[in-house]
Amino acid sequence: MATMTDVARSAGVSVATVSHVLNGTRPVLPHTRQAVLDAVEELGYTTNTLARSLVTARTRSIGLAVSAISNPYFTEILQGVEAAALDAGYSLLIADPHDDPEHECKVVRLLHERRVDGMIVAPSAEPRGLLAYLGRHDVPAVFLDRLVDAPGEDGGPLFDQVCADNAEPTSRLVAHLAGLGHRRIGLVAGRPGLSTTSERITGYRSGLAFAGLAYDERLLVHGDSDSAGAEQATGALLSLGVPPTALVTGNNAMTIGVLRALSARGMSVPDDIALCCFDDFAWADLFSPRLTAIAQPARDIGARAVRVLLDRFAEPDRPVRTVRLPCAFVHRTSCGCPSPSEGGTPS
Repeated sequence: MATMTDVARSAGVSVATVSHVLNGTRPVLPHTRQAVLDAVEELGYTTNTLARSLVTARTRSIGLAVSAISNPYFTEILQGVEAAALDAGYSLLIADPHDDPEHECKVVRLLHERRVDGMIVAPSAEPRGLLAYLGRHDVPAVFLDRLVDAPGEDGGPLFDQVCADNAEPTSRLVAHLAGLGHRRIGLVAGRPGLSTTSERITGYRSGLAFAGLAYDERLLVHGDSDSAGAEQATGALLSLGVPPTALVTGNNAMTIGVLRALSARGMSVPDDIALCCFDDFAWADLFSPRLTAIAQPARDIGARAVRVLLDRFAEPDRPVRTVRLPCAFVHRTSCGCPSPSEGGTPS
C-alpha cells in the first residue's frame, strides 16, 4: 500500500506539501498541487483516516439521529444530509432513536463514543436527557425538523436548529378548505410534545379564525404521527354526531391512516369528505383523487443542517440560530377542486 512518503517522492515534493494538498491546510501552487494529485492517482494512495484523527482529534464524521428513517420525508432529509456531508468531505453515521427518549440518549451516546465531530438530531417529544448529554459533553449539534424550546443563558435556544415553516402552511390548507364552503374542518394532528405538532395546531386554529370559523376541540384529534394512530383518530372524528366535512392531516404517515379509515367506511374523497395533507410525497400524485398537500423542502432541510453544523465547527462561539425554510402549496384534487390543469385555481 502506497504511503504519503511514496506520493511525495513520486511528485518530487516534501511530505508536508502532500499533507497540505490532501488536507487543504495551506495554499499550494497549482502545478505542484496537480503533481501531487497525479501521484496519488498513479499510486492508488488512500488517506489513513484513523491515523489522521489521532493527530487532529477530528474524525471528519457526522452523526445523524433521525427516527422513522423508512418515512419518505425523513428519507429525503437523509439524502440531503448525506449529499452535503460528502460534498464537504465528511462521512455519516446514522442511528434511529425510535422517537423514544431513553433510546434517543443511548444512540446519541453511542454516536459520541464513535467520536463524531458533531451531530444532527431530530429530537423526541421529551428531549431533556438529550439536552443534558449534549450540553454536558459540549457536543456540537443541530436540531432538525423539530425544534426544542429550551432557552440558553441569553434566552434563545441552546442549539442551532433547522426546520420548515409549519404554522402558515397549515393555516393556508384550512383557509383553502373554508374557501370551498367547508365549516366543519377536522385536524388529525401528530404526537403531542413535538414542535411540529404544536405549530401545525397553531396554524389550524389561525386558519379557522381567518375564515371566521369557531374552534371546536372535538374536531382536533391526535394520530400519534403514524398510520395506525391516525386511522383510529379518524374513526373518532367520523363517529361524531356532526362529523367534519373536510380533514387536514399532520404528516404523510397519518394521511395513509386517514385514507384507510375512510376506505373502511366506504367513504370517497372528495365526494364524501375533502382532504388536504401536510407533507407531499412521491406517490401523492398517483392517488385517486390526487392529494392536495404542503410540500416540505426535505432535502434542503438536510443540506442546510449540515452547513449550519459546519459553520459551528468553524466558529464554535457564533450566535445560535434557528433557520426556517418555506414550504410549497401543491394544489391537486382531493380538496374537491377541479384539477389545476382543468382550470382550477387555489384559494
